Amino acid sequence: MSNIAGKAYGMTVVTPMSPRLTWLCSYIFRAVRCFPATLGPLIGLSIIHFARWAIIRRDQWPNLGNGPERLRHDCLLFCSNFNGTWDQYIDAFSAGVPAGLNLLWYRNVRFPGAVPNTPFKEYIRVNQLFTDFYYNATPGVAQRDIKSALRVRQMLLDLERAHARLSPAEFAGAYRAALIAVQNDLGSHGPSPVASTDTATADANKLLRIAEGQYAVAI
Repeated sequence: MSNIAGKAYGMTVVTPMSPRLTWLCSYIFRAVRCFPATLGPLIGLSIIHFARWAIIRRDQWPNLGNGPERLRHDCLLFCSNFNGTWDQYIDAFSAGVPAGLNLLWYRNVRFPGAVPNTPFKEYIRVNQLFTDFYYNATPGVAQRDIKSALRVRQMLLDLERAHARLSPAEFAGAYRAALIAVQNDLGSHGPSPVASTDTATADANKLLRIAEGQYAVAI
């Protein structure tokens, strides 16, 4: 399915923005980088692998031999990889960092705000692009699975070092204590998430708007 690679979902969203306000958005982006606490709740979301916003000006689109583009708007590119479904990600964004999202998408064309999340979801659906393939180094596991595996690995290394200096009885006690400490990390990774119905709806809405010519007009 489009956008899905194992347990990860790849999201690419391109939203038009007023050229008169591009300089202001650039200033806001620099301010956010200087004060990362602005997006603190976003950084703390364990489902997110990566998220990036980048401004693409009208004269920065690549020329693939068809002549220069004649665009009315600059664009804001948002790329992210995350675990879970489309719904879960947008809900977490909307609930966790609404002020941060409103700041980063400040004055983008027709941006409705992050709350309530129904108009925000519709905005993402209209402007989301298909991600047919992308590199995923660990397609069978999620970010939390990797952190669990690293904790188990560290536990085994600690036991290996302790083995040389502990008596059999002492090592048995250390082994049991280590198993108790990482017991929540020893479960099955579980299956990949099933794409939500909103994912299919997003694809269907995008195709409809392309057919109607609305997406091209928006850009």
